[in-house]
Amino acid sequence: MLAVPDRRDESWCDVPTGKVKFFDEKKGFGFIAGDDGAEVYFAASALPVGARVRAGTRVEFGVAETRRGPQALTVTPKAKVESLARKNRRKPEAMVPIVEDLIKILDKSSTQLRRGRYPDGGHRIAAALRALADDFDA
Repeated sequence: MLAVPDRRDESWCDVPTGKVKFFDEKKGFGFIAGDDGAEVYFAASALPVGARVRAGTRVEFGVAETRRGPQALTVTPKAKVESLARKNRRKPEAMVPIVEDLIKILDKSSTQLRRGRYPDGGHRIAAALRALADDFDA
């Protein structure tokens, strides 16, 4: 006969918890230092869509034993982590002149494109647009 856990005893449903020890967003993997002392591998796909973690983030995780050792199949951050990019981005008031200057540069570029030429200094324009996008997206 199958034993049914006593639901009044909360230890039957303990979810493993720990802290992110390392996470490389570009490579798409990291490790969790479990509160029980275990080190658990996890892939970025184990995180919820849009979730971001970094070293020190508290997480709950579901774990399975694999040939290579324990692996987290789901990783849920316990608290929302403010991104460093968001924390360090420019104030909206400081963005106004940057956006206005970029509009002027892009306007000149569109004239050159209409004449069948790419704008001079296209790599600088692209870098400025990427920097602006990073501030907007943070």
